[in-house]
Amino acid sequence: MVDFSIPAEVFIYILDLFGTMAFAVTGAFKAIEHKADIVGIIILATITGVAGGTIRDIIMGQFPPNSISDPAYVIITVSSGVAIFFLYTRLQKHWNLFLKFDAIGLGVFTIIGATFAYNVFGLNFLAIALYGMLTAVGGGILRDVFVNEIPIVFVKELYASASFVGIIVFYFTLTFNGELYLATILGIVVTTSLRLVAMKYNWNLPKVKGNF
Repeated sequence: MVDFSIPAEVFIYILDLFGTMAFAVTGAFKAIEHKADIVGIIILATITGVAGGTIRDIIMGQFPPNSISDPAYVIITVSSGVAIFFLYTRLQKHWNLFLKFDAIGLGVFTIIGATFAYNVFGLNFLAIALYGMLTAVGGGILRDVFVNEIPIVFVKELYASASFVGIIVFYFTLTFNGELYLATILGIVVTTSLRLVAMKYNWNLPKVKGNF
């Protein structure tokens, strides 16, 4: 149960660090699958963990970005990369772990980005959607590009659309309730759950039929 006595800033910060760890794990998994050494694993874990938030901060005019000004972010990504390096042989049979961490990271980063936008722009849906989705998919896109794969956001089940639905829930909860904690929790749960259900049942958006 969430301790509602925790200041909103601390609550969001903890979630941001957790999301960073979740995405860093996916980066480490992906690097190992492509036979990277420990340095490559740490680099890809760090890029995946902080890229989305860093791009968000730069666009919002925050210099230096949180990932640079606060060493906790890089410490978490490096630690995650090292941990997966040593634990991978025990975890490699559990590919679903990668997918679950990716879904959790998607949910957390979607709402973290949305919250940052809300704190700056208020109830501006366009800003909330833009920064929420940018934070959510930025690191994953770079992760896949670095290993020469089509980004998962473009080809797999519901991904960016799951992020967008979570943002809608976040926005309307704030609009009608005004409680940031509740909006944050609901947004994360909806985004993550929708992504996990889409993976389980192979829900996909329509694609063009035929080859070109």
